Amino acid sequence: MYSRLLVPLDGSSTANLALHHAAVLARLSGATIILLHIIEEMKHSNGFERPRIYLEEVRPGFLAAGQKLLDEAALWLRQEGLTVETVLLESKGERVSVLIAQQALATGCELVVLGTHGRRGVDRLLLGSDAEQLARIAPVPVMLVRQPHSVIATATPGHGGMPA
Repeated sequence: MYSRLLVPLDGSSTANLALHHAAVLARLSGATIILLHIIEEMKHSNGFERPRIYLEEVRPGFLAAGQKLLDEAALWLRQEGLTVETVLLESKGERVSVLIAQQALATGCELVVLGTHGRRGVDRLLLGSDAEQLARIAPVPVMLVRQPHSVIATATPGHGGMPA
């Protein structure tokens, strides 16, 4: 079974669902959960801030928000009796999927549990898919977790769909 699970968090509902799946796996196997949050700096900057403003206000703000996200998830897991570690990274222009794969190795994880939005068509083309890229390059198995409604919406009519 697994002894170390990597769970990347981005604050989305799908990441939260993946966290819940990882908690179930950790309870069953006694695994440690490593929570990872990767900050994509360019999403927090308009490029027009003065360097001093960026360093003294913008960067500390997104670092604090990222740490808060990790701390809240870690608190919940610890209250559930699980062992947790946290990792906060800045992407520095690297693709998120590559950083997640690197962290799986660096932290000795045997499974990545990742929420995915399940984008299709133009959305997937324009936004890309870090989940798909991670599944291709990860050095360990990747469990992709989607919102239940996307499974129900794509169920074949007449087959009753998935139970709630």
